[in-house]
This record gives sequence, C-alpha cells and structure tokens, in this order.
Amino acid sequence: MHDSTRFGWWPAFLQRLRAEDLRIEDADRQLPPARVLSVSVSDWLALGREAKAWGMRWSALWAEDADERLRLNSCLEFHGDYLLARCWLDAEAPRAASWVSFYPAADCPERHARDLYGIHFEGHFDERRWTRHKGWGADRYPLRKDFPLAGQGEEFCPPDVDYPFVQAQGSGVYEIPVGPIHAGIIEPGHFRFQAVGEAVLNLERHLGYTHKGIEKLGEGRDAAALARLAGRVSGDTTIGHAWAACMAMERAAGREPSPRAVALRAVMAERERVANHLGDIGAVCNDVGFAFAHYQLSRLREHWLRGSLDAFGHRLMMDRVIPGGVAVDPTPEAVDRMLVHVDALRRELRGIMTILAGQESLRDRLETTGVLHPTIAEELGCLGYVGRASGRRFDVRRDAPYAPYDMLDVSIPVFEEGDVSARMRIRAEEAFASLNLQEALLSDLPGGDAKNSWVGPGEGAEGFAAVEGWRGEIVTYVKFGREGRVERFYPRDPSWLNWPAIDHLIRGNIVPDFPVCNKSVNGSYSGQDL
Repeated sequence: MHDSTRFGWWPAFLQRLRAEDLRIEDADRQLPPARVLSVSVSDWLALGREAKAWGMRWSALWAEDADERLRLNSCLEFHGDYLLARCWLDAEAPRAASWVSFYPAADCPERHARDLYGIHFEGHFDERRWTRHKGWGADRYPLRKDFPLAGQGEEFCPPDVDYPFVQAQGSGVYEIPVGPIHAGIIEPGHFRFQAVGEAVLNLERHLGYTHKGIEKLGEGRDAAALARLAGRVSGDTTIGHAWAACMAMERAAGREPSPRAVALRAVMAERERVANHLGDIGAVCNDVGFAFAHYQLSRLREHWLRGSLDAFGHRLMMDRVIPGGVAVDPTPEAVDRMLVHVDALRRELRGIMTILAGQESLRDRLETTGVLHPTIAEELGCLGYVGRASGRRFDVRRDAPYAPYDMLDVSIPVFEEGDVSARMRIRAEEAFASLNLQEALLSDLPGGDAKNSWVGPGEGAEGFAAVEGWRGEIVTYVKFGREGRVERFYPRDPSWLNWPAIDHLIRGNIVPDFPVCNKSVNGSYSGQDL
C-alpha cells in the first residue's frame, strides 16, 4: 500500500539547499506525483551534487523550447517520491553544467539533448554526437520550434562511417565491429569490441540509428493521436508506453479513468510482461544451443498472444489504452478464459523452469557469465529485471504505486548474482508474480464503464507519469498547447538506463558469449532511438 505521508524528507532537503546558498526560484509547484524544484542555471551543478549526496536516483532528462529560452528538466526519485528539477537556459547559447560525473546514467540523455537542442553540457567528458548520425547538420536542432517536422530538404543522409570509437592499442589487441546492420531481424545498433584472443577487453555501443523523430512527431497531436504514437515508441512495450502517456495526459486534464479501466490496463500490462519474459527466457537458452526451451516457450508465448487477441482484439493489444480508459472491454466469458489460461500457464512454466534448473550444460554457460556487479548496477541506475538480478529493488508498482497496484500486494523478486542466469531466472519469477496479479485483478474486476469521455486540458497544462513497464520504469512527460494539442512529449524507455550495462558486464567474457549477454539485457533499440 502507498504511504499517504509522502515527501516527509522535502523540508529538510530544501533547508540543505538553502544552507548551500542555492538560488531556488520555485519550490512550491507540484506535478503529481512529482514535486517541482526550479533553480538558477548557475546552481544546476550544485543541485545535482546535493541530490546525489542525498541519495536520489537519477531517472530522466529532457528539454523544452520556449522561444527565447529553453527549459531543462531532470527527473529524480527518492524512496518512491519523484522530484522534477528545472532550470532556464538562454536559447541563443544554451549552456548548463553536466551531471554525468556523479550520475553516469545522464551520459547519453545529455548527448541526446545536445544533438536535438544544441545545449552544451559543461564538464561532460564526451563531445561525440549520439543521436544525430549526420541526419541533419551539426548546427541544426530538430526539437527547436523553427525546425520543420519534414526536415529541411535533405535528400541524402551520408553514411555514418567515421564515428570516433574508442581505440585500444597493444600487442595482440584487435577490433571486432558488429553492426549496425545485423544478420537477424533486430534493429540496428553498432558494437565495437577490443579483444585479445577471445577475451573482451572493452565494448562500446553506439545506438540511435533508427531515430524516428518521436518527440517531434508528438507535437501538435490531439490526445488520442498521442496515445497511438506512444504505443509505437517500442512495439514490445505498447501497453507500458501508452499507459504512461495516457496517465500523464489524464493528470494534466485533471481526469481519472474508472476503476474498471485501470484494472484492465493493469491486466494488459501484466500480459505484456509475461509474453516478453516467455520469449526472452527461450531466446537466452537458444543462444547457448538449448533449443528445447526456445521451442516450448515460443509455443507458450504464442498461446498467450492468442489469448490477448481473444480478450482484447489484438495480439500485442496495440491501441487498446486510450485517453480516459481502454478501447476494448472483454466479455465475462473472455475474462473466464483468461483466468483458466493463467492457471494453465503457471503450471507449464513451473515444469519448464524445473527442467532448466536441472540442466548442467545450461548452468555451465549461464552462471558467472556476464556478471553485472550490484555496485555498477546501482551507479548506472539499471531498471527492471536487469537491475533486480543485481540487487536493485525498485519497482514503480510497489514503491511509487498507482491504481490499481496501490490496492494489490506486489511481489518483487530480487537476486544478487547479477549474471546471465540470474537475469533469466528473474524473468521467470516476475512472470509467476505477474500471473498472481492477473488472477487477483480478473477475479475481482470492477464493474462500470471501461472508458470516460475525454475533454482536453487548457494551454500550458502539464502531466507527468511513471509506470512499471516489463523492462522497468517508464517516465513520460506531456505538455499541452492551444486547442488541446500536445506541445511537448517525452517518453523515457527503461532501455536508456539498461543499455550501458552491456559495456560493463561483457568485459572479461569471451566474444562468443556476447549474444547471450546481450539477450539477457535485451534493451530496446527503438525505445532508445527516439
């Protein structure tokens, strides 16, 4: 249950900031469930340092164009409470201190903001582009308001062949470039290895090849169209992102969906979690040649997706979460079928996991492979199954709960080993916990309407939301302009914080183990490449 006495630490934190002579411009605003703290840009660095010293977890960063000024936002979390830190920048020469020296997770998000807004982050150790990939000129910034959605007439994007990867030198050291185009159907991403023999010395990833302009595409949309766009940020997380976007918009409009609607959203989110975990467990096993698990779990996943089609009219439940509720209300018969399927899957999955636990050859390949030490996972702010396999306990459903999870007992499994085996087993444990949640939700599904009429908010209304997607915490910010149209949309997929784990956990492993290490993290290329 959610503690109703939130932000008990807030007065003491403000007192600490004032004792350090920080120029606080606003500390009274709230953007539920977050508090807003605005400071002078000259105190941006000091604010980050104090937040880190206080023990806050860094979660997200985005900017906004307000014509003559840009507004920089950083989202922080502390014991389930969210803080939205802000400062204003001069649009002509936007500069702000980088937080990356004490919040390493801010690395790529700051570079993303630099590429799309032209913000110079003073003290950032890496001046290389991240998102641009030569898709537009170095002096052009697509998220500025004067940049057209269709671009500026570029007919050809030059190949991104000269990105300055880190170089390694020494006797016997060689490089292996992997990607950005891969042999399978996965999206593009470049991985540059330095190795001696089969041992990996260093790995550097470079993503952003599928930059879709999601943030720009959100501008000018109405609420319904934004929900559809959010559901396509990362196709395997269509419920998670659509729910976060709708929750942010509903909070901006001061409207709450019905208890039935939020219960059905949770059922769909948990079905999404289970489907992806089933696929991932099988894929991890397949990467080390244990095809039995891949076949069996693919079979179970297919039956599960057909169940989603039966109940909600779409295998992935795309476009089923809408502003004000859900688009499809399952029949009582469909609810009963889902309950039967939950029990059947629980029994089959338990049997398969028992078989996997007894396979010595499987344990030999997965245990002690790709270890992400808990201290590194904490430093990077890893989320979801990646974080929880390395001792990170945070889960939005339990620690910053939203309806209907605030009325449920949410079990969060946590392991400490941090290896590929732990990241596989944590998925199974999360799937079992998810099946229990679905059983509780479906057995006591509220009555009433599944969707309410939608009335958009006024100009300037803002909304913030955090939900627990299947990969971990999703953070979404929405601001409305005139006539109920979206002015700013920022969705932060968990992959932003999980991808950096690959660079660390692969070191010291052999090159042939990269595929299974990568699959055990399974970051979303699309979710990262906004």
